[in-house]
Parts: sequence; structure tokens; C-alpha cells
Amino acid sequence: MSTMIPARQFSTLRLADVLTSSLLSVRSEPNPLGLPPVTKAVVVLADGLGVSALRARAGHARFLMSRLTKADVIDGVFPATTAAGIASLTTGVEPGQHGLVGYQVLDADRDRVVNQLTGWDSHMDPATWQRARTVFDQAADAGVPSFAIGPRRFLDSGFTQAVLRGAQYVVAESVPDRFVAAREILAAEASALVYLYVSELDVAAHAHGWQSARWLAQLELLDSEMARFAAGLGSGEGLLLTADHGVIDVAPTKHVLFDTVAALVAGVRHIGGDPRCLQLYIDPERTDITPDALAQSWREVEGDRAWIYTRGEAVEAGLFGRVATDVLPRIGDVIVAARKGIAYYDSRPANQSARSMIGQHGSLTDEEVRVPLIRAGAFAR
Repeated sequence: MSTMIPARQFSTLRLADVLTSSLLSVRSEPNPLGLPPVTKAVVVLADGLGVSALRARAGHARFLMSRLTKADVIDGVFPATTAAGIASLTTGVEPGQHGLVGYQVLDADRDRVVNQLTGWDSHMDPATWQRARTVFDQAADAGVPSFAIGPRRFLDSGFTQAVLRGAQYVVAESVPDRFVAAREILAAEASALVYLYVSELDVAAHAHGWQSARWLAQLELLDSEMARFAAGLGSGEGLLLTADHGVIDVAPTKHVLFDTVAALVAGVRHIGGDPRCLQLYIDPERTDITPDALAQSWREVEGDRAWIYTRGEAVEAGLFGRVATDVLPRIGDVIVAARKGIAYYDSRPANQSARSMIGQHGSLTDEEVRVPLIRAGAFAR
């Protein structure tokens, strides 16, 4: 790997271990997080709640902060995006194994870029595109009932079928209603593994920024619901809260219209990823353009504010974890991961609605990768 390209040193505590450890604790088995044996476990996934933003608003999240120490900070995944992060949480493996290696990635067989949150169709089978067994499947093998709680709009989505298969989906629209549903499950089941999804912070961050009053209101709501729920836990009931990624705010003046520099799109057939983590796919017929050459063009223009990798360099650096052979084509020939407070956009498509986003994520910065692991109930330290 080029000495110009730093490889992030991920911590030994991983998002991929959180749900797996919770199941193992219900089975009274040793687990990577060292959780004690319990009869029931609840894992809350707060989409977009990075450690950096949480600490910056500590006074508005007193319950969460009272349980956050240096030992309670873990690494999410790369790219720092929901599809990759939640899939790693619910399968226990890295993106290179489960196959959801970005927000938008190449479906080489059909020569198209697919959105792995909302772009599922008959040509993208959730049972095979997401390659790994879920923790919920493993729970069924062990005789442990498992449940996923979230809004109705996600009930039948392709992403839900890919990453939550094996769990019984319980519809609950508001954040308070989701915690009520979790309490009802714990009361009804002798043993249970519960996943509770909170999307509201991420939605507020994208629309208004994590520094906005809207985001702050959602943080305060989550904090109060967590405190109330934790207070009602029994002796054999454990609670964890974590996140798939963090968020940084990017002003419109920090948008980089990369297509305006011809060398940065020379030979590029498809553009995937996120605005803070582009994945560029070279036209196979453009034999005059190599990944090394395209990466060098990007380094010459953007090397002072982005980490730039060829696919081979990213895999060698371990950014996607172990990468299965059939997953390799989904990863861009060149990856551009922003390290300054910028976002990369292609100004050529007619639809430019994505440029209205304020909160952004996807790259390798601590603000985007580092997430909390809050422990309560029987899991409290």
C-alpha cells in the first residue's frame, strides 16, 4: 500500500460485536464485550448518534453521558453509513463479508448502481445480496425469540428483509411507543433478544444538522426514554445503546463539484457511495484509464482534503474487513474519503436534491466512525 495513504487503526471493540455479544449473554456464554449472563437483552440502535456530537451536547443527555466512559466508545464500520453499519450490527461480520459495502454500490451483472437502503428490487434478492446469517437467525437456532421494533414504513423493505431476517418485526411509530413495545415483549417472554431502531436523530441531522434545535430535541427525547426504560429493567434484563455512525455538518459552501475537473471523472462510468465517501467505477472498456492513474489524478487535486484509495489499497488496509471474492466488484475502483469538512457532489444529474443535506457521514474521521456503547440494567458496569 502507498505510504501516502494512512490506514485507520480500528479499535478492538467493534459495532459488529454488540448484538452478537447480547445473544451470547442470553445464552450464558462468553462474549467479546464481556457481558454478564441475562435472560433478556435489548439493543437500541440510535442512527447517527456519534460520540463526538453526544459529548458536545452532554448537558442535554445526562442519562447517556452518565454511562459513557472512554471504555464505552467503539468503532463503527467503513464506510460510515447506515447500510454497512446496521448490517454489521445484525450479522456480526464486517462489510466485506456481508456485502453491503456502501450506501450506493455497483451491481456489475446489471451495469447499474443500486441504493442499498431503498433500491431493492426483483434483481437484488435480500436473501443472497446480504450474504451472512443474521444474529436473529442464530437466536432461532438457540431457541431464543428475537424481535425488531421500528416504524411501519420499514416493515417490508428490502433492507429489512436483508438485515433483520429471523426477527419478528413489531411496528411502533414514535420513539416512546417503541420503548413501550420493548417493555411489553420483556414482560411476555421468558427469554428474548430485542433490537429497537431509532431513526429520528439521523433524519434531523440530514435535514437540519446535528447542531440544530431539531436534532437536540430528538436527543433529549431519546435520553429521557432511555432513562425511563432503564429504571424499569429487572435483574435479568440488560440494555445497550449504540449507533451505526456519527455525523458532521457540511455547509453548502463546502460542497465540491468534482465533475468540473475533467481528470477526476475521466473514464468513470458509475459513481456510488456517499458525498463524503465516493466510490468511483471505471468503464471496463476504458483500458486507457487505470485505478492507479485515476487515484493519482484525485491525489493531485484533492489529496490535501481527502484520503484516496484504489480498491486494492483499501482492501489491503483492512477498511472493509475481510472481503469475499464476490463482494470485491461492489467496491469502487477508486474510493475518495473526505477528511476535511466537505462533501463531494456530481453537478451533472438533473436531480440535485441530495445537496440540501446538512448532516453528512461516510468517511473515516472520528466524528463519523466513533460511536457510543451505553450499558444499563444487568449490563451496567
